[in-house]
Formats: sequence, structure tokens, C-alpha cells
Amino acid sequence: MSHIHVDGASYEVRTGGVGPPLLLIHGFTGRGSDWAPFLPALGKKTTTITVDLLGHGESDSPAEPARHAIERQAADLAAILRRLGAAPAAVVGYSLGARVALRMAVASSGVVARLMLESPSAGIVGPADRAARRDTDEQLARLLDREGIEAFVDRWENLPLFVPERALGDEARARLHAARLRNRPGGLAASLRGAGQGAMEPLHGRLSSVNAPTIVLAGALDEAGSERARGIAAGIPGARLAIMEGVGHAPHREAPDRVASLLLEFIARPTPLHASEREST
Repeated sequence: MSHIHVDGASYEVRTGGVGPPLLLIHGFTGRGSDWAPFLPALGKKTTTITVDLLGHGESDSPAEPARHAIERQAADLAAILRRLGAAPAAVVGYSLGARVALRMAVASSGVVARLMLESPSAGIVGPADRAARRDTDEQLARLLDREGIEAFVDRWENLPLFVPERALGDEARARLHAARLRNRPGGLAASLRGAGQGAMEPLHGRLSSVNAPTIVLAGALDEAGSERARGIAAGIPGARLAIMEGVGHAPHREAPDRVASLLLEFIARPTPLHASEREST
């Protein structure tokens, strides 16, 4: 483990394994160690790089929401890859991490060799819808400010988005709950305000500039997420769409074996994917 300082902020970065570089980016309320179950297999074929995003884990938690912006964190991670001599790298991102990964692919030339987006969003186009999402995120941020992490995690885990996680075993759910409770309230609040979907620059008009082989993954039980994934896959030249049956917003937690197989295929495949290969899995 080590800290890497970029643009005035410190990121916790962990590396392991041997082979071409693979950056894995976690989702909101997570941390780089969320990918730990996948690292033994991935580390046999790649040099894995995991980071804690700002406001999460052991990375810095700037008070200013603007420092958490998707655009700035994507630039930070591109700089980290270059500093590690790991660019271009395969990049995998989940949810919040997928938005950072997508921004890297459209804005950081020569950094992303291939791209896997799990439950991604390209942002919100309509001003009214963007404002509504900012209001929703602000309400969650104020809950963190007023009542702390326990009240927030209780609210978060009962959102309809995470109902499929109730099918996880008791032990797995307890671990996930405990991990969420380890977050800092101020860090999550700043992330919601600065890196939420309503705060990021929409990327729909820039999807065609992604030139890395791409897989877009979503769970079929996450209907809104699946629709977003379809739109993103349609906009990225040659992207492959994988809609995973029986799971929701977090396929890597809900169906880790299936996602592991997809990840291993993703890092091994040498040639561009083609739109004709879109599938349900």
C-alpha cells in the first residue's frame, strides 16, 4: 500500500500481481479493497491497481465538493497511472467508478487500453433532471451531516436499487454493512455533492470518441441501470453489452463467479469487440 499525491490530494493505491496493468475502481460507499475477491485470479495475469476514491477508504477527504468532481478524479487517476508507468491500462469501474472510468476514456488520451463499465451512467442531460438529482443527493448529504453514518447506511441499504443485495448470505451482508459503516460522513457527503450524476458533465455526446475495446455490464433487475447501459454501449463504437440475468445494480457482489469469468475474458481478449456480440448472460 502507498499514498500517491496528485493535485493536492492523497490517494491510497495498492498494486499486486504480474502482467499488463489493470485498474479497478470501486463504487460509492466502497473502497479499493472491494475488489479483493477477484485479485488472486486477476493477479496471475495482470498487475492489479486498486485505489480509494476521494472521500472513501484511506484516501483524502477534501471538504470542498468540487475537488471530488468526476472530471478531476478521472484526471487524477490518469496521472497516477502515468506515474506508475502503467499507462495505457485496462480499466474497470463500478457505478461511481464506472463514471470515473468513462471520463478517463473520453478525456485522457493514451491512458485506457480497454474498458469495462459495470452499472455506468454517462450523466444526466436535461437541466431539470440534473437539478432534481442534485436535490436528491443533497438530501442524502444533509442526512450524513445531521445524523451520521449509521442513519445514512440504513437509508442507503433500503433504497430500491439495493433490494437484490438482500439475496446475499447473512455473512456477506454483514461484511458489506460493516464496510459501509467505516466510511467518513463528511467524505461521503462531499462525494455526493461533487461527484453525483447531477454534478458531472454529461458524456453522451462524447461516447463515440472512446476507442478502447469496451464491455458495458449491467444487471437485468436494475431496469434503469440496464437502460443506461444499453445507451452507453450503443454510443461507443464496437462496444459489447452484457446484461446479466438475476442480479441488480452490483453484479460483482451478487454474481461474483459470473463477473470473474467476464473479467478474465476481458483482460485476455486481444482484439476489439463488436456490436454484433452484444448479449444477455
